[in-house]
Amino acid sequence: MRISKRAWAVFQALFVTFLWSTSWILIKLTLDEIPPLTFAGLRYFSATLMLLPMIFIKHRAQFSSLSGADWLGLAVLGVVYYFLTQGGQFLTLSYLDATPFSLLLNFTTVLTALSGIVFLQEVPSSRHWTGIGIFLVGVLLYFFPFQGGSTRFLGYVFAGVTIFANAIAAILGRSVNRERRISPAVVTVISMGIGSVLLLGAGLAVEGLPQLSLKSMLVVAWLSVVNTAFAFTLWNRTLQDLTAVESSVINNTMLIQIAFLSWAFLGERLGLMDLIGLLIAAIGIVMVNLKTPKQA
Repeated sequence: MRISKRAWAVFQALFVTFLWSTSWILIKLTLDEIPPLTFAGLRYFSATLMLLPMIFIKHRAQFSSLSGADWLGLAVLGVVYYFLTQGGQFLTLSYLDATPFSLLLNFTTVLTALSGIVFLQEVPSSRHWTGIGIFLVGVLLYFFPFQGGSTRFLGYVFAGVTIFANAIAAILGRSVNRERRISPAVVTVISMGIGSVLLLGAGLAVEGLPQLSLKSMLVVAWLSVVNTAFAFTLWNRTLQDLTAVESSVINNTMLIQIAFLSWAFLGERLGLMDLIGLLIAAIGIVMVNLKTPKQA
């Protein structure tokens, strides 16, 4: 049975989200040794250094053919997707548990859908909206009743910035990749390079350079090579075939994956109501990504 191009893109996107879900666990287990901004900067700067020589040799002509507008667009993507979104994620995880933060991050879908209508002229169908609605109901059930606390206020502030930046990044990423003029690898390296330099610079200025243990170095190396260099390049490739809303909802499967990984490795709770919420959320995700007759 031949797999369609879009179905293959969905599978690849889901695989990337699994890698990213394991990142949350590794980050939470290592934040006591590496401060958040420096941690994020080391991860993405190391990944950029690993990718840059190979990408420059393979796509040298494309680098030289990029216009000023292309560089500006990739720079903005780097600031929003890496400096704000990924930096915000590390900061938030230093204040909140993985599961409540994953709940908040899933509201990116709604912002992405609304922004996509305005900026990309990609209007979600009634099936998309229904699937998103079901997904959000599952998310709310999963975390009901949601427990807050004044001591976590700063974490929620960072989470809000991350959600807003994540929605903008989804639109920017789709806008850059759907034209297919620039290789996904080039998009990844340039945007990641710009964002990581800002992250590492801010981290070193505010937090200083930490002393890394063998465990910390191994975690940074794995996150850089597998969960960043490889995963982000593959993600940008999937954006050539998936809409911003579809990519955002696939990304939101991380809620389910993080919940089980956090239960297994971080000791966070997972009861019957949580499982029901996860099942409803999964139904919503399937609805958004069902193939329609007009899709290849």
